[in-house]
Amino acid sequence: MTDADNSLGAGALAGRIALVTGASRGIGRAVALRFAKEGAHVIAMARTKGALEELDDEIKAATGKSATLIAENITDYAKIDQVGGALFQRYGKLDILVGNAGSLGQLSPMPQYTPKMWDEVFAVNVTANWRLIRSLDPLLRAADAGRALFVTSIAARSQSMYWGPYAASKAALEQLAIIYAKETAHTKLRVNLIDPGAVATKMFATAFPGADLKTMAQPDQITDMFVTAARADFDQTGQILTAQTA
Repeated sequence: MTDADNSLGAGALAGRIALVTGASRGIGRAVALRFAKEGAHVIAMARTKGALEELDDEIKAATGKSATLIAENITDYAKIDQVGGALFQRYGKLDILVGNAGSLGQLSPMPQYTPKMWDEVFAVNVTANWRLIRSLDPLLRAADAGRALFVTSIAARSQSMYWGPYAASKAALEQLAIIYAKETAHTKLRVNLIDPGAVATKMFATAFPGADLKTMAQPDQITDMFVTAARADFDQTGQILTAQTA
């Protein structure tokens, strides 16, 4: 690890520690920047060191403070375990986890997926989030108001043709998160999923190459729900929350 104003009002997450995966671009980057502007210390995790450093520069320019950068692959599970230990030694807790990193795979008929691609999608979308829970659960429970948020998709519930591994993995993620929410309902930890809707990201452009991204919601326009669900006074758990209400 290296240290590196919206409608809800600045300071909604003041003094809180937030880990965001997939933070180098798209929704993860927008959420990390927004959390920093709301007063959180952001731990940004992604594979691309250069993009993380650019995010850190933007956070510094906006807040005068650095983020903590973790340039690792989310499927390097040994590293995830090390992150839990490092955060325990440094902070003794984690206030907010945003499991945002995701993999689309390919869109094709069910028999045409390669085993390698199928396994990679589930590794990123499901197993990595379980490993985060396994590593970080004690830290989230140690917080005064731990919040775990996982990014899902309508694909988990729409049964659309050709979306096999992505849809199945997001459905599995929803079950994982909701069961975790039930298991922790008696604690101060709250666990929810956020469906961002259609957002102008690289993943969306890959899935819908003809889409006009300029006419769509931009990543920085859908961060309100992430801030709301991360707040200490947000008490819902086990819910699928919608980031876009319009």
